[in-house]
Amino acid sequence: MAGNAGERAAEIIRQHGGILRISQASDLGISRSTIYRMADAGQVVRLARGLYRLADMPLLGDPDFVVVTQTVPGSVVCLVSALSFHDLTTQVPHEIQIAISRTSRYPKIAHPPVRVFRYQERVLKAGVESHSVDGHAIRVFSAEKTIADCFKYRNRIGLDIAIEALRLYWQRRQPDVPALMTY
Repeated sequence: MAGNAGERAAEIIRQHGGILRISQASDLGISRSTIYRMADAGQVVRLARGLYRLADMPLLGDPDFVVVTQTVPGSVVCLVSALSFHDLTTQVPHEIQIAISRTSRYPKIAHPPVRVFRYQERVLKAGVESHSVDGHAIRVFSAEKTIADCFKYRNRIGLDIAIEALRLYWQRRQPDVPALMTY
C-alpha cells in the first residue's frame, strides 16, 4: 500500500516489535481501515483475530506463545505449556495453556488451540516471570509455581506429568525448596 497512512502505520508497527493488536493500533492513531488495506495489500499478516504482524518482519521462532499472550493481555502461560517453556517435561503440548483472572472475559482464539484455567487474582499474580520470546514480552509462571500448580491440577493434566516435572526439576536445576513449598 503506497501512501502516507500506510507508511506511517508500518513504522509505528515496526516500533512495537512488528506485531500490533487492533485496539493498540487505534490508540496509536492507526485506523482499522488502514490495517485492513495493508492486509489486502500484503503488508501485514493476520496472526489471530485482531492481531497483525508486518509481512517483512522475520518469522517468529515460537509464534504460539507470542500470538496467545498478545491476543489475551494479562494472561500467564501455565501448567504443561510452562513446563515445556522451562524444559521440565518430555510432553509435547498440543495446546497453549494460559491462566486468566476469574473475572476476565473468556478469550476467542481460533488458532493455536488454547486451554484456559481461571485463577483467583492473588494466585494469578504469584510467581509470574516476564521473558522475551522473539522480542516480545510474555508472562510465564516460574518453574516452582508451575510444578506446584501441576500437582494442584493433577486430575486435569495427569499425575504422571506433575511427578515427571518434579523429577526433572530436581535433576536439572538448583532446587529452590522454600519457593517450591511456598507455592
